[in-house]
Amino acid sequence: MIQIGKINTLKALRETSVGFFLGDEDDNDVLLPNKYVPRTLRVDDLIDVFVYTDSEDRPIATTLTPRIKRNEFARLQVVSVTRVGAFLDWGLEKDLLVPYREQTRPMEVGRWYVVYLYLDHETDRLVASNRLNRFLDTGKPNLEEGEEVSLLAYESTDLGINVIINNRYRGLVYANEIFQRVYPGDQLTGYIKQVREDNRVDVSLQKPGFENVESGAQRILDALDDGRGFLPLHDKSDPDEIYRVLEMSKKTFKKAVGTLFKERKIVIKDDGIYRV
Repeated sequence: MIQIGKINTLKALRETSVGFFLGDEDDNDVLLPNKYVPRTLRVDDLIDVFVYTDSEDRPIATTLTPRIKRNEFARLQVVSVTRVGAFLDWGLEKDLLVPYREQTRPMEVGRWYVVYLYLDHETDRLVASNRLNRFLDTGKPNLEEGEEVSLLAYESTDLGINVIINNRYRGLVYANEIFQRVYPGDQLTGYIKQVREDNRVDVSLQKPGFENVESGAQRILDALDDGRGFLPLHDKSDPDEIYRVLEMSKKTFKKAVGTLFKERKIVIKDDGIYRV
Protein backbone atom coordinates (compact mmCIF):
# COMPACT_ATOMS: atom_id res chain seq x y z
CA MET A 1 0.00 0.00 0.00
CA ILE A 2 1.33 3.43 -0.96
CA GLN A 3 1.27 5.65 2.12
CA ILE A 4 0.58 9.34 1.63
CA GLY A 5 2.79 11.56 3.77
CA LYS A 6 5.55 9.00 4.22
CA ILE A 7 8.66 7.68 2.49
CA ASN A 8 7.76 4.70 0.30
CA THR A 9 10.08 2.21 -1.39
CA LEU A 10 8.50 1.61 -4.81
CA LYS A 11 9.38 -0.17 -8.05
CA ALA A 12 9.79 1.70 -11.34
CA LEU A 13 7.01 0.26 -13.54
CA ARG A 14 7.05 2.22 -16.80
CA GLU A 15 8.44 5.39 -18.31
CA THR A 16 6.11 7.95 -19.93
CA SER A 17 6.44 11.43 -21.45
CA VAL A 18 5.60 13.04 -18.08
CA GLY A 19 7.70 10.81 -15.83
CA PHE A 20 8.02 7.35 -14.30
CA PHE A 21 5.10 5.46 -12.81
CA LEU A 22 6.09 3.70 -9.60
CA GLY A 23 4.20 0.84 -7.98
CA ASP A 24 3.90 -1.30 -4.86
CA GLU A 25 3.17 -5.00 -4.33
CA ASP A 26 -0.60 -4.33 -4.32
CA ASP A 27 -0.58 -2.96 -7.89
CA ASN A 28 -1.06 0.64 -6.76
CA ASP A 29 0.90 3.22 -8.73
CA VAL A 30 1.91 6.87 -8.49
CA LEU A 31 3.66 9.27 -10.85
CA LEU A 32 7.21 10.51 -10.25
CA PRO A 33 7.43 13.63 -12.50
CA ASN A 34 10.36 13.95 -14.89
CA LYS A 35 12.10 16.67 -12.87
CA TYR A 36 12.54 14.23 -9.96
CA VAL A 37 13.53 11.16 -11.98
CA PRO A 38 17.21 10.23 -11.45
CA ARG A 39 19.12 9.72 -14.69
CA THR A 40 20.08 6.21 -13.62
CA LEU A 41 16.50 5.04 -12.92
CA ARG A 42 15.44 2.02 -14.97
CA VAL A 43 12.33 -0.16 -15.11
CA ASP A 44 12.21 -2.62 -12.16
CA ASP A 45 14.58 -0.50 -10.06
CA LEU A 46 13.55 0.28 -6.47
CA ILE A 47 13.51 3.92 -5.36
CA ASP A 48 12.64 5.76 -2.13
CA VAL A 49 10.16 8.59 -2.66
CA PHE A 50 7.92 10.82 -0.56
CA VAL A 51 4.26 10.67 -1.59
CA TYR A 52 1.84 13.57 -1.10
CA THR A 53 -1.04 15.14 -3.05
CA ASP A 54 -0.69 17.78 -5.76
CA SER A 55 -2.81 20.92 -6.28
CA GLU A 56 -5.60 18.75 -7.72
CA ASP A 57 -5.43 16.34 -4.74
CA ARG A 58 -3.88 13.53 -6.79
CA PRO A 59 -1.13 11.41 -5.20
CA ILE A 60 2.28 12.43 -6.50
CA ALA A 61 5.83 11.25 -5.71
CA THR A 62 9.00 13.25 -5.20
CA THR A 63 12.61 12.52 -4.36
CA LEU A 64 12.72 15.69 -2.25
CA THR A 65 12.72 15.16 1.50
CA PRO A 66 10.16 17.32 3.34
CA ARG A 67 10.88 19.01 6.68
CA ILE A 68 8.02 17.09 8.26
CA LYS A 69 6.39 13.73 7.52
CA ARG A 70 3.01 12.28 8.49
CA ASN A 71 2.48 11.79 12.24
CA GLU A 72 5.48 13.96 13.09
CA PHE A 73 5.99 17.33 14.79
CA ALA A 74 8.23 20.07 13.38
CA ARG A 75 8.79 23.84 13.38
CA LEU A 76 7.83 25.47 10.06
CA GLN A 77 7.50 28.99 8.72
CA VAL A 78 4.28 30.60 7.42
CA VAL A 79 4.70 31.85 3.83
CA SER A 80 1.13 33.00 3.13
CA VAL A 81 -2.31 33.39 4.69
CA THR A 82 -5.51 33.04 2.64
CA ARG A 83 -9.24 32.67 3.26
CA VAL A 84 -8.81 28.92 3.87
CA GLY A 85 -5.92 29.13 6.33
CA ALA A 86 -2.16 29.55 6.60
CA PHE A 87 0.37 27.88 4.31
CA LEU A 88 3.74 26.61 5.55
CA ASP A 89 7.03 26.02 3.76
CA TRP A 90 7.86 22.34 4.28
CA GLY A 91 10.42 21.96 1.51
CA LEU A 92 8.09 20.89 -1.32
CA GLU A 93 6.59 22.80 -4.26
CA LYS A 94 3.08 22.74 -2.84
CA ASP A 95 2.92 24.55 0.51
CA LEU A 96 1.35 22.83 3.53
CA LEU A 97 -2.07 24.02 4.72
CA VAL A 98 -3.02 24.77 8.32
CA PRO A 99 -6.80 25.37 8.29
CA TYR A 100 -8.10 28.05 10.65
CA ARG A 101 -9.75 25.38 12.79
CA GLU A 102 -6.30 23.87 13.40
CA GLN A 103 -4.70 27.13 14.64
CA THR A 104 -4.56 27.94 18.34
CA ARG A 105 -4.41 31.62 17.31
CA PRO A 106 -4.32 33.26 13.88
CA MET A 107 -0.97 32.55 12.24
CA GLU A 108 1.12 35.35 10.73
CA VAL A 109 3.30 35.41 7.61
CA GLY A 110 7.01 35.11 8.40
CA ARG A 111 6.54 33.56 11.84
CA TRP A 112 7.54 30.02 12.80
CA TYR A 113 5.21 27.51 14.50
CA VAL A 114 5.48 23.97 15.80
CA VAL A 115 2.87 21.85 14.01
CA TYR A 116 1.76 18.23 13.62
CA LEU A 117 1.18 16.65 10.21
CA TYR A 118 -1.72 14.21 9.78
CA LEU A 119 -3.83 12.70 7.03
CA ASP A 120 -7.43 13.90 6.92
CA HIS A 121 -9.20 10.64 6.08
CA GLU A 122 -12.34 12.42 4.89
CA THR A 123 -10.48 14.26 2.13
CA ASP A 124 -7.26 12.16 1.88
CA ARG A 125 -5.32 15.41 2.21
CA LEU A 126 -2.27 16.08 4.35
CA VAL A 127 -3.08 18.78 6.89
CA ALA A 128 -0.98 20.48 9.57
CA SER A 129 -2.26 21.45 12.99
CA ASN A 130 -0.98 23.83 15.66
CA ARG A 131 -3.30 22.25 18.25
CA LEU A 132 -0.60 19.90 19.46
CA ASN A 133 -1.95 18.51 22.71
CA ARG A 134 -4.64 16.40 21.03
CA PHE A 135 -1.98 14.53 19.06
CA LEU A 136 0.17 13.64 22.07
CA ASP A 137 -0.12 10.25 23.76
CA THR A 138 -1.84 10.70 27.14
CA GLY A 139 -1.46 7.06 28.22
CA LYS A 140 1.21 5.74 30.56
CA PRO A 141 4.54 6.66 28.95
CA ASN A 142 6.88 3.83 28.03
CA LEU A 143 9.83 5.68 29.55
CA GLU A 144 12.31 5.00 32.34
CA GLU A 145 14.07 7.36 34.72
CA GLY A 146 17.48 8.35 33.37
CA GLU A 147 16.60 7.33 29.81
CA GLU A 148 18.04 9.53 27.05
CA VAL A 149 15.30 10.94 24.82
CA SER A 150 14.87 13.34 21.90
CA LEU A 151 12.97 16.55 22.64
CA LEU A 152 11.21 19.22 20.62
CA ALA A 153 10.51 22.39 22.61
CA TYR A 154 7.11 23.82 21.71
CA GLU A 155 5.74 26.09 24.43
CA SER A 156 7.04 28.37 27.20
CA THR A 157 5.07 28.46 30.46
CA ASP A 158 5.48 29.93 33.94
CA LEU A 159 6.91 26.57 35.07
CA GLY A 160 9.37 26.13 32.24
CA ILE A 161 9.34 24.71 28.70
CA ASN A 162 6.85 22.13 27.46
CA VAL A 163 8.54 19.59 25.19
CA ILE A 164 7.52 16.70 22.96
CA ILE A 165 9.36 13.53 23.94
CA ASN A 166 10.33 11.05 21.21
CA ASN A 167 7.69 12.56 18.89
CA ARG A 168 5.03 11.10 21.18
CA TYR A 169 4.69 12.28 24.79
CA ARG A 170 4.40 15.64 26.49
CA GLY A 171 7.06 16.60 29.03
CA LEU A 172 8.19 19.57 31.09
CA VAL A 173 11.66 21.01 31.67
CA TYR A 174 11.49 23.25 34.75
CA ALA A 175 12.71 26.83 34.33
CA ASN A 176 15.14 26.63 37.27
CA GLU A 177 16.86 23.66 35.61
CA ILE A 178 17.44 25.32 32.22
CA PHE A 179 20.99 26.61 31.83
CA GLN A 180 20.90 27.43 28.14
CA ARG A 181 18.64 29.43 25.86
CA VAL A 182 15.73 27.31 24.62
CA TYR A 183 13.17 28.47 22.08
CA PRO A 184 10.02 26.79 20.66
CA GLY A 185 11.14 24.59 17.80
CA ASP A 186 14.56 23.77 19.27
CA GLN A 187 15.50 20.09 19.04
CA LEU A 188 17.31 18.88 22.14
CA THR A 189 18.59 15.79 23.90
CA GLY A 190 17.09 15.22 27.34
CA TYR A 191 16.92 12.72 30.19
CA ILE A 192 13.83 11.43 31.98
CA LYS A 193 13.75 12.64 35.60
CA GLN A 194 10.41 11.27 36.69
CA VAL A 195 7.20 9.76 35.35
CA ARG A 196 4.44 10.90 37.69
CA GLU A 197 1.36 8.94 38.76
CA ASP A 198 -0.79 11.18 36.53
CA ASN A 199 1.46 10.21 33.57
CA ARG A 200 3.09 13.65 33.42
CA VAL A 201 6.80 13.52 32.67
CA ASP A 202 9.57 15.68 34.13
CA VAL A 203 12.62 16.03 31.89
CA SER A 204 16.15 17.34 32.42
CA LEU A 205 18.60 18.68 29.85
CA GLN A 206 21.53 17.47 31.96
CA LYS A 207 22.75 13.92 32.33
CA PRO A 208 21.82 12.45 35.72
CA GLY A 209 24.36 11.85 38.47
CA PHE A 210 28.06 11.45 37.85
CA GLU A 211 27.74 11.52 34.06
CA ASN A 212 26.63 15.15 34.29
CA VAL A 213 29.58 16.00 36.53
CA GLU A 214 31.93 14.23 34.12
CA SER A 215 30.73 16.22 31.10
CA GLY A 216 30.87 19.42 33.20
CA ALA A 217 34.45 18.68 34.19
CA GLN A 218 35.46 18.27 30.55
CA ARG A 219 33.76 21.56 29.68
CA ILE A 220 35.79 23.31 32.40
CA LEU A 221 39.02 21.80 31.07
CA ASP A 222 38.13 22.97 27.56
CA ALA A 223 37.44 26.48 28.88
CA LEU A 224 40.79 26.44 30.69
CA ASP A 225 42.56 25.47 27.48
CA ASP A 226 40.81 28.30 25.63
CA GLY A 227 41.82 30.72 28.42
CA ARG A 228 45.48 29.67 28.40
CA GLY A 229 45.11 27.71 31.61
CA PHE A 230 43.04 30.21 33.61
CA LEU A 231 39.31 30.58 34.27
CA PRO A 232 38.11 33.54 36.39
CA LEU A 233 35.40 31.53 38.16
CA HIS A 234 35.23 30.20 41.73
CA ASP A 235 32.83 29.19 44.53
CA LYS A 236 31.66 32.79 45.04
CA SER A 237 31.01 33.49 41.36
CA ASP A 238 27.50 34.58 40.41
CA PRO A 239 25.41 31.68 38.98
CA ASP A 240 24.54 33.82 35.94
CA GLU A 241 28.23 34.37 35.22
CA ILE A 242 28.90 30.61 35.46
CA TYR A 243 26.04 29.97 33.07
CA ARG A 244 27.26 32.65 30.64
CA VAL A 245 30.76 31.17 30.47
CA LEU A 246 30.08 27.43 30.80
CA GLU A 247 26.31 26.98 30.27
CA MET A 248 25.93 24.92 33.45
CA SER A 249 24.39 25.40 36.88
CA LYS A 250 26.49 26.54 39.83
CA LYS A 251 25.72 23.22 41.54
CA THR A 252 27.15 21.23 38.62
CA PHE A 253 30.09 23.64 38.42
CA LYS A 254 31.05 23.10 42.05
CA LYS A 255 30.82 19.30 41.74
CA ALA A 256 32.89 19.32 38.54
CA VAL A 257 35.53 21.59 40.11
CA GLY A 258 35.70 19.26 43.13
CA THR A 259 36.25 16.28 40.86
CA LEU A 260 39.03 18.03 38.92
CA PHE A 261 40.69 19.20 42.14
CA LYS A 262 40.73 15.65 43.55
CA GLU A 263 42.24 14.42 40.30
CA ARG A 264 44.91 17.17 40.66
CA LYS A 265 44.08 18.63 37.27
CA ILE A 266 43.39 22.13 38.62
CA VAL A 267 44.47 24.53 41.36
CA ILE A 268 41.89 26.79 42.99
CA LYS A 269 42.94 30.32 43.98
CA ASP A 270 41.10 33.46 45.09
CA ASP A 271 40.91 34.88 41.56
CA GLY A 272 39.85 31.69 39.83
CA ILE A 273 40.92 28.27 38.59
CA TYR A 274 44.32 27.36 37.13
CA ARG A 275 45.08 24.21 35.16
CA VAL A 276 47.94 22.10 36.46
